[in-house]
Parts: sequence; C-alpha cells; structure tokens
Amino acid sequence: MTLAGTAAPAWSWNLVTDFQDMWSYPFMVNAFRAGAVVAVVCAVVGWFVVLRRQTFAAHTLSAVAFPGAAGALLLGLGAVYGYFTLCVAAALVIAALRGGGEHEDSALTGTVQAFLLASGFLFTALYRGLLEGPQSILFGTFLGITSSQVTVLMVVGAVVLAVLALIGRPLLFASVDPEVARGRGVPVRALSVVFLVLLGAATAEASQITGTLLVFALMVIPAATAQVLTARPALSLALTVLLALAATWLGLTAAYYSPYPLGFFVTTIAFAGYVLALGGRSLREMRTRTRTRTLTRPGADGVSAAREAAA
Repeated sequence: MTLAGTAAPAWSWNLVTDFQDMWSYPFMVNAFRAGAVVAVVCAVVGWFVVLRRQTFAAHTLSAVAFPGAAGALLLGLGAVYGYFTLCVAAALVIAALRGGGEHEDSALTGTVQAFLLASGFLFTALYRGLLEGPQSILFGTFLGITSSQVTVLMVVGAVVLAVLALIGRPLLFASVDPEVARGRGVPVRALSVVFLVLLGAATAEASQITGTLLVFALMVIPAATAQVLTARPALSLALTVLLALAATWLGLTAAYYSPYPLGFFVTTIAFAGYVLALGGRSLREMRTRTRTRTLTRPGADGVSAAREAAA
C-alpha cells in the first residue's frame, strides 16, 4: 500500500538516506514500533503454539479477527477494539468446547468460523464509510497506525509476556508431556485456558500488521523455522523472536518502497527463511549419511582393514 495512492518512493541503496526518508513520516515510526511489539509477542506465543500443535486454533482466531474488526467499524468503534474483543471471546469459547472429542471440537469450531467469516463480509458490505473494502483488514496495512494504537499494543503485549513468564515453565512441561504433567499436579486444563486467551490477544495484535488471513506469517512460520534449526528450547525461542523481528522490519521497509501490500512481504520473507532452514537441515542430513556410509564401508578405516586381513 503506497502513500495516499501515489507512486512508491524510490530505493536509492543509500541506507542512511533511505531510512531517514522513511522515518521522516510519523506513521512509519509508529509502524516500526507497532511491528516490533507485535513481532516479539507473536514470536513467544507462536513458539508455544507450534510446540503444542495448536495451529488450527491460531488459524480460527485469526479468521475471527476479521468480523471483529469489520463489526467494530460498522458500530463506529475503532477496529482495534473489535480485534481484541472477538479474538479473546472466541478463545474462551474454544477453551469451553474442548471438553468434547477432538474431531467434534474441530467440526464445531470450523462451522462457527465459516459463519463469522461470512458475517465479516456482510459488515464490510454494510459499512461504506472510511472502510474501502476488506483488503486492509484481510491483508494488513501500515498506514494510519497512531501513537495511541502503539500504546495499546505495548500494554497488551507487556501483559501477555508477563503472564507467559509466570506460567512458562509449567506450560512447557504440560506442552511436552501433558499426562505426566497432570500426574505431577500441574493444572494442565487451567494452563490451556490461559494460553488460549493469550493466543487470542496475540492474534488480535498480529492481525493489525499482517492482516487476518496472514497471521501465520508471524504466529507460526518463525517458530517453525527456529525449531527446524535447533531443538534447544531457549535458543529456539530466541531465534523465533529474531526471525519475527527481521520479517516484520524487512517487510515494512519493502512495503514502503513498493506498491505491494505489507502482508505479502512479511509472509514471503518468513517463508523464505523457513525454506532455507529446511534446505540447510537436508544438506546436513545428507552429509551425515554420506560420512556414515564412508566410515562403515569395508576398508574405510583401520578396524575394517584389520578384519579384512584376518578373514
């Protein structure tokens, strides 16, 4: 999305000049601040999402964010209130429905998700004021981010991270082996409910940067990439945060200097990192297999040669 519909600014390859030009606009400064908050929060929450295999829940909450924002605009409220209200409410509903069977919960959640998506498109059709179609809600935008929005994101993000810091260790235990954790007295059910509420808040934050359809760009891809690179929890979590920050800031820069939407760049950069991580792991595995075959081949070392001579 470009400035006021004009041609995109030209990238000069003079980094100092380019960044000075980009940050001369207050909305771009706000966009980078908001992007940093969202990236960190989504990276930490998304790391647990991938570990707990709750990507379907994250997808459902991102879909719910769309009718939440559209409905808030239809009522004359800010989209940010719709994001948070409906995402957190949907998280509580999902937590309440998890008492049934897994397949039953998925079917019911998917049915409600489809209805809410249709409601979102109805809201955008009814509201023809400042909202120019659903594109900015679905695919994200960096225009119009105000200082008050940044403040709200910072406050919510601080609360989410503080709660995760408090429940992090038992949540990790419950995520890795819930049965053993339950046997040790860990409140697995309560932790699941609290985490879903945190996931709803993080999804509401991410939707304002990537759009509701591309929340996975920050919620899942950086965490999945980090867990491909290392199995160490602390290092994996740190890598997730760095990858999310890189995807967000590079995406904002690319979107400012091009006519294409922000969500596309954030998603593409994050996906490119994931592909590179998979390629690097495949190369390492190929080298390991090749080295193993070489060492175990008859005559490849002294032991094999000795056995060959004894025979």
